[in-house]
Amino acid sequence: QVQLVESGGGLVQPGGSLRLSCAASGMIFSMYVSGWFRQAPGKEREFVAAITGSIGTTYYSDSVKGRFIISRDNAKNTVYLQMNSLKPEDTAVYYCAAQSGYRLLVNPSSYNYWGQGTQVTVSS
Repeated sequence: QVQLVESGGGLVQPGGSLRLSCAASGMIFSMYVSGWFRQAPGKEREFVAAITGSIGTTYYSDSVKGRFIISRDNAKNTVYLQMNSLKPEDTAVYYCAAQSGYRLLVNPSSYNYWGQGTQVTVSS
């Protein structure tokens, strides 16, 4: 049974940083593309970043490019999202997801597995 478990969310001031982690189990982690998505109240779930399984090619949404960094440690079955220079508009529930392919897809419906989400709040 595949499980994805996020951690690392919390409350941070504007301009601050947080690192999210997503631990995977029940899968050959290196064979899956991992992605991070977020959903703010009243809004649709949106793509944040994705990383391929073995080579580690990355792709970011324009709204986070240059501020967020996605990475993975296949030995630990974990994907990370380092979030820097956080803004109030980054406030959302952040979800990690995995899809059994090799393309860096941005549509949530392309992902097979999802974590439960972790809240990130950026506020002074």
